[in-house]
Amino acid sequence: MSTVSWITARGLFGRRRFLMLLPLPAVLVLLAVLCRSLGVDPGQWAPPVLVGLGLAVVLPVVALIVGTGVLGAEIDDGTVVHILTKPLPRWQIVLPKLAVAAGVSAVTVAVPLYVAGVLADSVRLGLGLVVASALGALAYSALFLALSLVTRRPVLLGLVYVLIWEGLLGNFVSGTRVLSIQQWVIALADRIAPTDLLSTTVSVPVAVVLTALVSVGFTVLAIDRLRSFSIAGETS
Repeated sequence: MSTVSWITARGLFGRRRFLMLLPLPAVLVLLAVLCRSLGVDPGQWAPPVLVGLGLAVVLPVVALIVGTGVLGAEIDDGTVVHILTKPLPRWQIVLPKLAVAAGVSAVTVAVPLYVAGVLADSVRLGLGLVVASALGALAYSALFLALSLVTRRPVLLGLVYVLIWEGLLGNFVSGTRVLSIQQWVIALADRIAPTDLLSTTVSVPVAVVLTALVSVGFTVLAIDRLRSFSIAGETS
């Protein structure tokens, strides 16, 4: 498993798509620093920066780029054949790749969120955002990794979920928030560091249970789909 993790990490950091991860987190920190230095009331800038940008854009987009890339890129260029011909149980392939995807996504997003959280309120809020975003990164990564094995257009479907379901419908149809990873992350962060800067209608128990179910469920789906993945690159 360590070999699969190393190959995955090396391939990920060696691809141009990894460079796409850097601008959004940098913008998040820049906006937080700018607002704090100008003396803007955190009640005015923190919700749009922390939630509107950090949790609604940076976290899912980074997880989408990484989650669909740890295996999807190998499917696209055909190198997945070398992995599938190895006498390895499919879970020993999926779990290391999921770990790399979730780890890279969590670190990339957690650092700027921590800085922004500290500038907006306190170290506790920064740590709350770190923990919650790491759990969110795991759920998003499991979802997007599974999509890379279920469809040939995982990025498109991922964007539909993030932009349409979580973004558009989440803002206008309150019932859809229960099935929104973004809202689960907000609920968890607010539980760890209660603050008026974060708000959601999703309860913490629901957020915890659904985060676990999505993480486990889509991981199991990915393992199952990889078992049925043929050398020709088609799924049955």
